[in-house]
Amino acid sequence: MTKFTPEDLVRFLYQETSPQKTAAIEAALESDWRLRESFEQLRSVHRNLHTTQLSPREAVVDRILQYSAKKVGHLHSH
Repeated sequence: MTKFTPEDLVRFLYQETSPQKTAAIEAALESDWRLRESFEQLRSVHRNLHTTQLSPREAVVDRILQYSAKKVGHLHSH
């Protein structure tokens, strides 16, 4: 049985494998529960990557606003 690396599974997930490798991975996923489990974990992470929203911490936003207020105040004082 062929051993597939995590990189192989990522390429498969993004549909970047050759037709032959795709068929081999699909067959292995049907018979190897450990490989299937690894693939399902990768697929879950992949889904979460597209739904995760990142935002700056409130303290960072406050510093930016304070800096902007100083700059605007500096412009009006001249």
